[in-house]
Amino acid sequence: MTATQWFIFFLILQVVHFLGTWKLYKKAGKQSWEAAIPIYNAIVLMKIINRPKWWVILLFIPIVNLIMFPVVWVETLRSFGKNTTLDTALGVLTLGLYIYYINYTQDVKYIENRSLHPKNKTADTVSSLLFAVVVATIVHTYVMQPFTIPTGSLEKTLLVGDFLFVSKNHYGARTPMTTVAMPMVHDTIPGLKTKSYLNRPQLPYFRFPGFEPIEKNDIVVFNWPIDTIPNSTEDNFKPIDKKTNYVKRCVGTPGDSLSFVDGYAYINGKKLILSDRARPQYSYRVTTVNGSMLDPNYLTKDLKIYPDDIRLYPDNSYIFVSLTDENAAILKKNSLVESITKLIMKAEEHPDPRVFPYTKKWNQDNLGPIYIPQAGKTVKLDKESLPFYRTIIKEYEKNDLKVDGDKIMINGQVTDSYTFKQDYYYMVGDNRHNSLDSRFWGFVPADHIVGKPVFIWMSLDPTIPLSKVIDKVRWERMFTTVGGSGEPVSYFGIFVLLLAGYFIANFFIKRKKKRLDKY
Repeated sequence: MTATQWFIFFLILQVVHFLGTWKLYKKAGKQSWEAAIPIYNAIVLMKIINRPKWWVILLFIPIVNLIMFPVVWVETLRSFGKNTTLDTALGVLTLGLYIYYINYTQDVKYIENRSLHPKNKTADTVSSLLFAVVVATIVHTYVMQPFTIPTGSLEKTLLVGDFLFVSKNHYGARTPMTTVAMPMVHDTIPGLKTKSYLNRPQLPYFRFPGFEPIEKNDIVVFNWPIDTIPNSTEDNFKPIDKKTNYVKRCVGTPGDSLSFVDGYAYINGKKLILSDRARPQYSYRVTTVNGSMLDPNYLTKDLKIYPDDIRLYPDNSYIFVSLTDENAAILKKNSLVESITKLIMKAEEHPDPRVFPYTKKWNQDNLGPIYIPQAGKTVKLDKESLPFYRTIIKEYEKNDLKVDGDKIMINGQVTDSYTFKQDYYYMVGDNRHNSLDSRFWGFVPADHIVGKPVFIWMSLDPTIPLSKVIDKVRWERMFTTVGGSGEPVSYFGIFVLLLAGYFIANFFIKRKKKRLDKY
């Protein structure tokens, strides 16, 4: 929906509200016209139902308002003596239209200064749960979101089984574009495997100011840009904020010229120096002396190389799918190792048609240069450059794009250039030979950015069964920061001490209160 369409929709809602409540406003001692003025009518309604004015803000927060609307309908009914379970059910199930029936057919009386405390334990529990869901939804949407590392694309830096907190404020919190969705659920309802949202209506993209820009080396959570695009239909269409969540490292920012040379990223001709916590990995071939077998315990415990990352061939040579340069150097010194070779492919010898933009003889180790689009910058368009920017022009920036021979037409106009509407980024996994990233599907638009991982609060080793819970927990990773330099430091001990201090203080405060109550 466009801004104009949303404005019209908002005005229609005001008319609906006025027609359904103006008599109730009068019975509450207000003027009927007060029910017709946008926003002001909500403030007056909060006075009528004896609720704080700041509730009005909640009515305009996407997703949160889906919870608040039924609450306000029920509170309105109760303010006029409609307290039964049937009244509550009708108010919710009719989407508030039951209030129309009360407004025009029932001679109700306004209950001024009614008690806001639920009359039974069930109602009290429901009220507490709704409030908790509202608070949690606000935090989840605008402050901090939990996230689990599902794949090994950032292995050694972030591990499969790490549970993160992702900050929404570092790059600026993005308001939801999907207006009708289950709170705190991404694209699927857990257990039911069905969509957790409706495709329409959609809000325009908006992002609050952030604390910092996205910089090279930042680990970023974002929505996978091409999710459903190759086979996009109304049935499988996904809104931007409901596309699959990915986490990668940013290696290129808007305006950069990026290349990969023998597996290493180069920005504007200079090799990108990764942060000291980054652990890039590559595939290596290892040949042992006389076909000797390497000790699995040595590989797993000492080098943290897991069975899924090892391929053993009949001649007893090994392919290590994900090996850091540091571990490769350690293996090379092993007396059983005869040779070790990094498997870097030359583009001219092994071109990969899967590599973006799919028209070049590139591969994941050697590609580029690629210009990373910047908002407001203009590029020349021709048959050579169009494959780089086709998806941006047509899908991400919603233009009508047609090609007729040598003619490129955008929105019906023949053109030889294009000016970008937003910034784009190039995201790559540290596991360079086992990562689905920008090398295969291109750029990440700014409106797809979710946030910045800042904290690991739990880490579970997926290779260890749940029955061995003590061994399964990676205690050294709990309560560690994602960013920074040097080896990660766990703050779990400090957390335990603070938690123990809280319970001890709470115990003595309650005991002191009991003593005072006796007197």
